[in-house]
Amino acid sequence: MKILTIIDTFGFFFRNYYALPQLRNTQGFPTGLLTGFANFIYAIKNEHDTDYLLFALDSKGKNFRHTLDPNYKANRPEVPEDLRRQLPVAISWIEKMGFKCYAQEGYEADDVIASAVRFAKSHDIKVRIVTHDKDLYQLIDDGMVVIYDPMKKMEIDTEKCFEKFGVYPNKINEYLALVGDVADNIPGVKGIGPKGAKKLLDDYGTIENVYENLERIGNPRVQAMLEEGREKAFLSKQLVRLDDSLNIADKFDAFHFPCDNPLINITDELEKYELRHMLSRVRNESLHVKSKEAPSNSFNAILLDDTKMLFNIIEGIEEDAIVAFDTETNALDAYNAKIVGFSFATNTHEAYYVPIGHHYLGVGDQIALADAKKALEALFTHKIVGQNLKFDLAVIENNFGIKDVAIYADTMLLAWLLNPETNVGLDTLSLRFFNHAMVKFKDVVPKGENFSAVPLEKACEYASEDAWMTLRLFEKLHEVLDPELFDLAKEVEFPFIKTLMKMEKEGIKIDGRYFEVLLKRTDHAIEELKAEIFSLCDATFNLNSTQQLGAVLFEQLGLPTVKKTKTGYSTDENVLNELLDQHPSIAKILEYRELYKLRSTYIEPLLKLSKESPLGRVHTSFIQTGTATGRLSSKDPNLQNIPVKTELGREVRGGFVAKEGCKLIGIDYSQIELRLLAHFSGDEAMIHAFQSGKDIHKETALKLFGEAEAVAKRGVAKSINFGLLYGMGPKRLSETIGISTKEAKSYIESYFATFPTIKNYLSDIAEGAKKEGYVQTLLGRKRFFDFEHANGMQYAGYLREAVNTVFQGSAADLIKLSMNKIMATLVDDEAKLLLQIHDELIFEVKEERAEAFALQAQKVMEEVYPLRVPLKVSIAIGNNWGELK
Repeated sequence: MKILTIIDTFGFFFRNYYALPQLRNTQGFPTGLLTGFANFIYAIKNEHDTDYLLFALDSKGKNFRHTLDPNYKANRPEVPEDLRRQLPVAISWIEKMGFKCYAQEGYEADDVIASAVRFAKSHDIKVRIVTHDKDLYQLIDDGMVVIYDPMKKMEIDTEKCFEKFGVYPNKINEYLALVGDVADNIPGVKGIGPKGAKKLLDDYGTIENVYENLERIGNPRVQAMLEEGREKAFLSKQLVRLDDSLNIADKFDAFHFPCDNPLINITDELEKYELRHMLSRVRNESLHVKSKEAPSNSFNAILLDDTKMLFNIIEGIEEDAIVAFDTETNALDAYNAKIVGFSFATNTHEAYYVPIGHHYLGVGDQIALADAKKALEALFTHKIVGQNLKFDLAVIENNFGIKDVAIYADTMLLAWLLNPETNVGLDTLSLRFFNHAMVKFKDVVPKGENFSAVPLEKACEYASEDAWMTLRLFEKLHEVLDPELFDLAKEVEFPFIKTLMKMEKEGIKIDGRYFEVLLKRTDHAIEELKAEIFSLCDATFNLNSTQQLGAVLFEQLGLPTVKKTKTGYSTDENVLNELLDQHPSIAKILEYRELYKLRSTYIEPLLKLSKESPLGRVHTSFIQTGTATGRLSSKDPNLQNIPVKTELGREVRGGFVAKEGCKLIGIDYSQIELRLLAHFSGDEAMIHAFQSGKDIHKETALKLFGEAEAVAKRGVAKSINFGLLYGMGPKRLSETIGISTKEAKSYIESYFATFPTIKNYLSDIAEGAKKEGYVQTLLGRKRFFDFEHANGMQYAGYLREAVNTVFQGSAADLIKLSMNKIMATLVDDEAKLLLQIHDELIFEVKEERAEAFALQAQKVMEEVYPLRVPLKVSIAIGNNWGELK
């Protein structure tokens, strides 16, 4: 399905102006709006899939709404001078970049947008409307039309519209007729707010029905307000009506998104207004394009359904060739999925698809499993490149028993190393680097079916494209990635794929009976808590409904309102913590939420998974590109975030057990990030403390508070030591250790006075990040920050994340090195690496070998990389995970 993006132009510019910093160039000309606009166009080109782009403009003069109400839009404030100066420049850029504006005399941008939506829907084109205008929410149509918020980078569909306003898109015009819209001077009914409007529409559906049933409305005050505002309600409904009658068909072809980077056409303007960061980006991309003739966005997709032809093609591949490879399966679980086919490409002109397991009436010839295995074994003698090879190689191992395929490169990991915060999916990368829209899975596979139901010709087109694009992507990433990062990928990240595959396949044993008992106990505790809460609140309600809970707390109990959202009162954790002393129910509600979350997120799903597994083992999926710092994340189930500070969280870990005759071993890096701080900063006092094996927190307390208070203040010192690595300021420290902000500030100042080297080093990280735009980890991985275009909150967040990334990212580097080495040298039939949880590794080892193995693994982890201070680990051995802490 093709996509049309429509910009509500003036609304977009106004929002950008107020959301971004008030930047100026050296001539004093304001550039905040221009910067935001350039960033948006860059993002559209590189991160979003769009075939057409239309800038909708208001026409000059009046339209039918002014005839209905002369006061329409009459109260709009004067445009700020800085905005007024930038608007004509931004408008001129639209045409210069190769885009088209559309305005029609007597109509507003909203009517242009409505007309374009009508045309697009009739031609099966999806529409993304970039706007903050409430009126346009009535155009939302799931699957066809969404509103896009460029600040939050979020698409708003029917459900999100309901979350925002309390009504669905088909009721937005009725809703605005009641509440009005101050921005456009739409009066609505005086006294009727969002909550009242929602109730009226829930009860009666339309304005007409509201007034037909006026006498049935129980609240006399609401009745009176509606009666008084009758005329304005119907007028408002007319004012918010969108006119979609414009004929846009003959203009539509002009809205094609240009193939080249549109910003190339305004490089002189970017230079004139000193948008240096964007100018650098555009010029670098332009150089890459010119340095190598861009290959065509087309190729030959060849179906290899004949065994002889398949082997002839594979035998003809040159010995040293790079082969891009991909699999198609009937499911997303690599360890249970059946292979349906595989594709490969050795050049950018053609790609092949080998069908194996398609099942539908009239399916043509396919390759037998035994022949497919021989073909794969021959193919894997070459340099194999893939996109997320962890999945493909797991599929191959589980379907054919082919193990230890040599990995030449993984484009997903290379793209992640290039920028760890961008989407590294193949569809996104294809658009970003080649402006090529891949065939969508949902357009190929029928709803409710899997890939085995796809006709061979269609499957060939889809699957071959994956291999073809993977090869093109590898060539591009090899060209643009720093050689040092490419070497890091080969030495650490690609071997780490195999490490994770072995861990995922092994899984960890679950004690099903243990979780059954835990589930019953948790359910009983939840019911008891509910009864206590209902008694304390003198009300029975749905505790999982934030709206019902908000009504009870803030209306029935009269607690002070802390924060409101579009849909009512906020009852998030921060709000409840602020209300802890206000009512005895609050502590119970927090406890209920913790229990309910553990039950629904871990206890029940883990019990289900244990029953589904023949060996009672669960197999999490580790995500190598899941974080910007380099830490692993995991899913299905997520085992990284099981709480350790609550009793029930620790009990959940108790259900992960060693198989019979084995022990679980937990080996955890001790204070790894502080040791990295000592290493990087070169602070002599900290280095000496670690080299001497002293308690670093006690040593810090000694220096800050003196010998008399050192023991008592060790916890404070620990909070400061770790807090500074995560950008903790005085306010957060005061909340953490229960002191005043003033006292916390004095502690931090005293810390930095005592450890000036550390203060200077942390400042250097921040300054380097601002100057270079990135920070680096121990092994040279980079994380980028766009300080130039950050608002105040983002700027402070980037500074915290920059410091955090150096330490957390370097710790991730070290544990990856350890895991690769342990997997290569120590893991065998009697000793398995099962899990990595941040700085901790968990093994399952034969009982009689457990202690000796732990010492061997300890040696690897402590000697894996030479630092100025010794690396240390703690070891725990037990029958279950809960015993390891």
